[in-house]
Amino acid sequence: MNSLFDYRQELDALQFTEAQKSALARQAVEAAGKASAPRRRRTALRSGLMAACLMLALAVGAGASGVLKTVVESFSGIFGGGKAQTEIIDSIGRPIGACDTDNGVTITADAIMGDRYNAAVVFTIRRDDGTALLPADTDPDSLLMGGFGGADLNVLGGLHGGSWFVDEVPGDDAIQMVQVLSADVPLTRCSATAEFEDLCWFDESVGQPVVLIEGHWKFRFDVNYEDTSVSLGGGETFQQGGMTFTVDGISISPVAVKVDYTVNREVQWSDSGSGQQSEHDRRQLERYLENVEILLTTKDGTVLDLSNSGGSIKPENGMTKCSKSLVFEEIIPLEEISSLSVGGIVYPMA
Repeated sequence: MNSLFDYRQELDALQFTEAQKSALARQAVEAAGKASAPRRRRTALRSGLMAACLMLALAVGAGASGVLKTVVESFSGIFGGGKAQTEIIDSIGRPIGACDTDNGVTITADAIMGDRYNAAVVFTIRRDDGTALLPADTDPDSLLMGGFGGADLNVLGGLHGGSWFVDEVPGDDAIQMVQVLSADVPLTRCSATAEFEDLCWFDESVGQPVVLIEGHWKFRFDVNYEDTSVSLGGGETFQQGGMTFTVDGISISPVAVKVDYTVNREVQWSDSGSGQQSEHDRRQLERYLENVEILLTTKDGTVLDLSNSGGSIKPENGMTKCSKSLVFEEIIPLEEISSLSVGGIVYPMA
């Protein structure tokens, strides 16, 4: 997570008050100056839009520059460029083209792909005069946005995600930002507002972010697509930590997975009012969400641990409704997946 937006959305799953969320979000931005530079790329999977039929978006601002990339050009270098992967990208992804310009820099939403509950969008940040966007030898992993940092989907439900930067051609006038989003409600026919403020670089020598490009960019686009995911399971139970977990449903696609389950005990938050997550709340988060194992096995025997998926926790009538979801590091054709297991329950792919 690299912005107020990312942290605020993550907090929605933790059931803090609005005042606590605001305080924590401000602290998250300030904490960027006290921690090591965030690493966007993970070794196995990225936390992380959408399937077919995306309606073309219109830019609110002016100043689009360059030729609009194809969906395959936007995604294949990030989510895999094999033949099967590019075929999937070409069939489910859609171009966007919405943009805004400020301070001689244009940010464009290039393309979008995903499934019913998960989305991934690629943005290009480009200097309009063609000069180098970043200082020489800038590490993309050290980049972050200021107060705003990506697209916010207009859905009435929990939302989490993250973003990272990719410099396809170091030293040129542009850089790409990839954002992944997961929701606990369908993302079909929703709208998105993309908002960005100040491109920054985390300077480890001083331990805080430094503004590279000042600006404020904001535009909207409409999202419409066909669901390409398939459903697995429902009703199976497993025991863990003295509680019973019931799998309500699993949604899996070539780009992401979502697992819904109910725990037979209501989560109890401390509501300490301190604005900081207590040790009690951290243990609750582990018990209900983080410690639920999700493993994906491909037909070649590779096992991917998806247990670090983000999600939501909602107390309800003496029980707790939970959802975990994740956008894959690379596109995985469904025919290459052997099974998915949740809490030790194995669900073979048909």
